[in-house]
Amino acid sequence: MAVSIRLSKGPISIPMKLDVQPFLNVTNSVTGRVWHDRLDPASARMAGAIGQQTALSEILSRIVAGRGVTVDGAESFINPTLRDMMPDPATLADMTPLAQRLAQAVSVGETVGLFADYDVDGASSAALMIRYLRACGCPVVWHIPDRIFEGYGPNAAALDGLIAQGATLLVMLDCGTTSAGPIAHARQKGVDVLVLDHHLVAGDLPPANALVNPNRPDDISGLGHLCAGGVTFMALVALNRILRESGRGGLPDLMTLLDLVALATVCDVVPLTGLNRAFVVRGVEVMRAGRNPGLRALAIAARLSGPVAPYHLGYLLGPRINAGGRIGDAGLGTRLLSTEDEHEALTIAAQLDELNQERQRIEARAVEEACATAEMEIGDGEGPPVLVVASPDWHQGVVGLVAARLKERFNRPSFAIALGRDGGGTGSGRSIPGVDLGKAVIGAVSDGVITKGGGHAMAAGVTLTGGQLGGFRAYLADALSGDVGVAREQRAVRIDAALTARAASPQFVHDVERAGPFGAGNPTPLFALPAHKVKFAEVVGAGGHVRLTVSAGDGANLKAIAFRAAGTPLGAALLKAREGGTLHLCGSLALDHWQGRETVQLRVVDAAVP
Repeated sequence: MAVSIRLSKGPISIPMKLDVQPFLNVTNSVTGRVWHDRLDPASARMAGAIGQQTALSEILSRIVAGRGVTVDGAESFINPTLRDMMPDPATLADMTPLAQRLAQAVSVGETVGLFADYDVDGASSAALMIRYLRACGCPVVWHIPDRIFEGYGPNAAALDGLIAQGATLLVMLDCGTTSAGPIAHARQKGVDVLVLDHHLVAGDLPPANALVNPNRPDDISGLGHLCAGGVTFMALVALNRILRESGRGGLPDLMTLLDLVALATVCDVVPLTGLNRAFVVRGVEVMRAGRNPGLRALAIAARLSGPVAPYHLGYLLGPRINAGGRIGDAGLGTRLLSTEDEHEALTIAAQLDELNQERQRIEARAVEEACATAEMEIGDGEGPPVLVVASPDWHQGVVGLVAARLKERFNRPSFAIALGRDGGGTGSGRSIPGVDLGKAVIGAVSDGVITKGGGHAMAAGVTLTGGQLGGFRAYLADALSGDVGVAREQRAVRIDAALTARAASPQFVHDVERAGPFGAGNPTPLFALPAHKVKFAEVVGAGGHVRLTVSAGDGANLKAIAFRAAGTPLGAALLKAREGGTLHLCGSLALDHWQGRETVQLRVVDAAVP
């Protein structure tokens, strides 16, 4: 077995027994992790077979094999298509009656009321349904709840408001699975209720006329990895088929809506495997065509340069849409994504950009306080397996982001809770791979530890009343300590290959990107740069990023950045080496676009002293 190191004149091999020897002999990096080759001996042999039997390059073969793909599946992994990946929507439980009820509404021109969640997935799902129904001439009204005053999920008052506007059919999007009370209330008012959701199920299903959720216990579709946007798109495919078979013409082209599905899929951090990969690949192509005025305007507001990529969806566009639901008007995202008016789109995009800047300021203050609190909790020891921090000074709209920063900083599941005057509060949690946070929260609700909660494996939301905080903290520690221990022991850095700064060319990065989109379920490839000199390093930006230049000593330089590294062991190591010190570096490669030029940037995630 050998690790391939791609140099400017081609690859060489360093013999290495990967089951014994860590990558580059790094057993304790500056972040306290061991480095391993992502390929074990079996997958290394598979990489060789893929390279021999396909037209994929050596590096691409390694990346594909490192994600469990075989020779037979390599080509479809690189070129996922909806034709190959899309199952019959009817495989989803309740999809046929749901689509039939929607078709009935479209056929007779009923007013359809939509209630969607306030995040990107909810806004995208609502925009998908709005665009389709409007194109069919079907009246549609909608409501996005205020995160603070209404909270997550449908409520009776909001549903009454939609009914008062003439809605005779209500559709819940990215919510509703755990909302038995509000749905029963709407049914008593004489309206039908449909649910399109993907969140974990807690207890009995609500009394909806039809509920499509690939994570309901009796669903055997195998599509539990879809976000709500993906589930909504599947419903539109089923609806389109029924309407077409009934003889209706002039139906919307569903392929033009895939930009919204891609946005939801990336931003909801669902696994980028199977059908989700096809959604994102095709959706990004649609987005690059600029069909949606709202997405065009948002790209301008976000100062996006170069062609749209999945990275931009998750880190530039998504946060701005979410900003409305976090600290402003929760309906702004849906309005932006569903409008056809260029002027309105530009106006809303500018509002969301301003809200995002304010969100960043609010978040920075809360993160600083939360990290200080967490450090005191951890002290000099291992600390609790799950961090649960709370403050009456935090804005409810940023607690999920605070939890994410805590999780990144301290490598353990984390909750941040905004407390109210009664000692209760609303919070969000983020998890690490291998620890199912949503299941634990549902268990806490079932056992009466907290008032309300739900979510999925990597993220969850909770509502606590006064006096429940301590019990919740203890419950999580007891329920998750084993899983957290195992996950943290396995937190090695998985490296796809080694290369030098000179080899990191735009052409090389383009080849790597063929294995994308990268994210949950398809990790971004990480490359090790052995013994590179740090020629320059400085802290930049309000987020405390460390910007640097590295070189292997052959005259080729590579720009690099370590996001939010200031004040961390990684940042300290990079700054200490900034006057010619030598480090093994590890990170991903990305393309920067400026004035028509492409340059490569290394995004550093770890380093080690040679």
